[in-house]
Amino acid sequence: MGKIRDSENYFLMNPLTKSADILAPDKAQEIINKTYADTDELSAKGYILDQAEEERLYKLRYLDFLEERDSNEVQIFFVPWYECNFSCSYCYQEGYSREHKPLTEEVINAFFDYITREFADKKKYITLFGGEPLLAGSGARPRIQQIVTQAAERGIAIAIVTNGYNLYDYLEVLSRGVIREIQVTLDGTRPKHDGRRFLKNGAPTFDRIVAGIDGALERHFPVNLRMVVDRDNIDDLPGLAAFAIDRGWTKNPLFKTQIGRNYELHRCQADNKRLFDRAGLYEKLYRIIQEHPHFLEFHRPSFSVSRFLFDNGELPLPLFDSCPGCKSEWAFDYTGRIYPCTATVGKEGEEVGSFYPEVYKRDDIIREWESRDVTSIPECAGCGMQLVCGGGCGSVAKNRTGKLHSPDCRPVQPLLEMGISLYFNKGKI
Repeated sequence: MGKIRDSENYFLMNPLTKSADILAPDKAQEIINKTYADTDELSAKGYILDQAEEERLYKLRYLDFLEERDSNEVQIFFVPWYECNFSCSYCYQEGYSREHKPLTEEVINAFFDYITREFADKKKYITLFGGEPLLAGSGARPRIQQIVTQAAERGIAIAIVTNGYNLYDYLEVLSRGVIREIQVTLDGTRPKHDGRRFLKNGAPTFDRIVAGIDGALERHFPVNLRMVVDRDNIDDLPGLAAFAIDRGWTKNPLFKTQIGRNYELHRCQADNKRLFDRAGLYEKLYRIIQEHPHFLEFHRPSFSVSRFLFDNGELPLPLFDSCPGCKSEWAFDYTGRIYPCTATVGKEGEEVGSFYPEVYKRDDIIREWESRDVTSIPECAGCGMQLVCGGGCGSVAKNRTGKLHSPDCRPVQPLLEMGISLYFNKGKI
């Protein structure tokens, strides 16, 4: 239970029973003080359960979760190279040491042979990642074309995570495959973006990226526009929203957005004072939306499960695990190595196997990733938010504590307080 931001009312929810209600202040105080007279109503709505029933329901929900996870499609990341034509001010990969060798046709064939065999009974799609996968030049374009063609021959869709600079030039190549999504980053309007995401020679990139987005939408490719935010560019969000609205992007059903938080993943940034923690970012977004309502036409933040609750009229299924590593996500790179996820790909010592030149899996490490969820993390056991948080990111938790089975706690309570206020009539119930 929590108090709705900028309101006298409270919210009450139980993710195990998928129950959620907004309470007037007098009823909320009765629950807080344990003086609520009508316990039958609370029991009927799933807020009061005896211990045996709660344990039974928890086990059932967990089995349902495992069954659904096992049937979910797998996202397979492939890094054709770690090189990039940008010199972004906050790149987390620049400190990586890696082998400098070209991607060969032999490696591409080995990759497809491996995923065809290992994920034969799984729905799957491939996401091209980097570095920057859509590099210019005679060495990169034919290899990307081979990947797109081989995927299409096997009926596998392709997604691309790109900085967008060469996107327009690659549209013809991408049209030969089944394109699931193209994720492109703009860090604000032209001046702000070009001050953060520029070529290695310092040249601006905004206009070419916009042309690529326009071209992708004209070809009916789904576009996911991502903005990486910190204290340096957060106030430019309303301007980028207005730009996208004026451009007509937000009216296109193939266009969606996401907000990415600039944060320290594997190494400390030189200017970490500009970074938001998760709660601080959502606090800022909450205020931006109040001051610039048009922003919601561009992006609707999740605020934990608040947006889902508003859109669907009920809570989602309990979240026993929010880490996809070695479960619904794997990452491969041109060196032949296999990693648990995008947060670990390319980091020395994080590999869990190889598909080329030899094929092997480190089953002990894979099992450790596979078994990580809220039931295996001791700190999650007594947390009332565990089934909304899901234990967070395994890679971040491991970097912080040295243990994979440790929590990366999400600030669920404050996010719900803001999100329910925002989506449910801004707290005016």
